Amino acid sequence: MKLPALRQRIPLLLAKLDEAHPDAHCALHFRNPFELLIATILSAQCTDERVNMVTPALFSKFPTAALTAKAKVEDIEAIIRSTGFFRAKAKSILGASRIIVEHFDGEVPSTLEELVKLPGVGRKTANVVLGDAFGIPGITVDTHVGRLSRRLGLTKLDDPVKVEFALNKLIPQPQWTIFSHRLIFHGRRVCTARKPACQRCTLNDICPKVDVTT
Repeated sequence: MKLPALRQRIPLLLAKLDEAHPDAHCALHFRNPFELLIATILSAQCTDERVNMVTPALFSKFPTAALTAKAKVEDIEAIIRSTGFFRAKAKSILGASRIIVEHFDGEVPSTLEELVKLPGVGRKTANVVLGDAFGIPGITVDTHVGRLSRRLGLTKLDDPVKVEFALNKLIPQPQWTIFSHRLIFHGRRVCTARKPACQRCTLNDICPKVDVTT
């Protein structure tokens, strides 16, 4: 399907997602950009629920980039151990905090170009922070967004960055962030990886069930 034809489907897709998931939001708990940045780093290969169980203790002890930058990596590891890959994540948290302090006066940068230079931060994490902490639209391509984009025929691509760029051409920019959240909610609640609930899916009548475009 060519891009113009795909774009004609988008308003209906967005309306159906809005109706199905009006409560869609960032599932990570945070109070400021620094907390969201750290929570998103922790969310790699880990559920949001688990991250939300860990971050209260972490942010109680290390509430700012300045304090985190002075932490011992072992102290961070001890708190985040249950999130998996805790050694690598602790190094990323410590490294990112030090760069934020040294180069950004202790404040999380608000551009994608600056964010992706931080340890442990790729485009997915950067777009989460931009969209939900700074109100700057960004499409977050996690496993749910990638899977549903292919199932809905929005792309054939597997690489998350290429999927992001493909979706950028289809979805109106002001809706990039909320579109990501609604697709994630739909992937968790309905269009799951192993057993998609097609019989109760509100997108059933516009879902081609096959990949149709790049």
